[in-house]
Amino acid sequence: YLLGLVLALMINKKGIKGKKVWRTIFVMTIAVPQFVSLLLISRMFGDSGPVNIILQNLGMEPIRFLTDGKIARVMVVIINLWVGIPYTMLITSGILMNIPAELYESARIDGAGVLRTFFKITMPYVLFVTTPYLITQFVGNFNNFNVIYLLTQGDPKSVWLYQAGETDLLVTWLYKLTVTYQ
Repeated sequence: YLLGLVLALMINKKGIKGKKVWRTIFVMTIAVPQFVSLLLISRMFGDSGPVNIILQNLGMEPIRFLTDGKIARVMVVIINLWVGIPYTMLITSGILMNIPAELYESARIDGAGVLRTFFKITMPYVLFVTTPYLITQFVGNFNNFNVIYLLTQGDPKSVWLYQAGETDLLVTWLYKLTVTYQ
């Protein structure tokens, strides 16, 4: 949420060139279906994927992006951010464009600085509108089946987690227990 808000603030700042281009670049992650993006990323960062082939051609050791537990968890978080930030950027961008300019002008006349204006005008407007979105995103991340299952299938396997993989969420673990249990 915060990264999307910062991105929207940067794009909507006066003097930024190519606002439409920047918005288009970030909207592309929304335009492409999420499952397609996740399957593509899982292939790209697989043990024998193009990223590791490039690393090997450069004389480096391959990195187990999705099969090493610690690295896989970090990758899942980064990819989930990459998928989620554009939504927040679009929502907050629309809100920022609709805050009355007179409020900022009045604050400037009253001597308010940039930080005070941000925390007394911008953030209350943004939070008022985005609170339901924040709640649904928070709850949705507990049930983020598609990101985990399409990216890592909950793997790598773990001996101490009762058939749960190191990147499994409760929902993916329960799915594996009910569907693939033999």
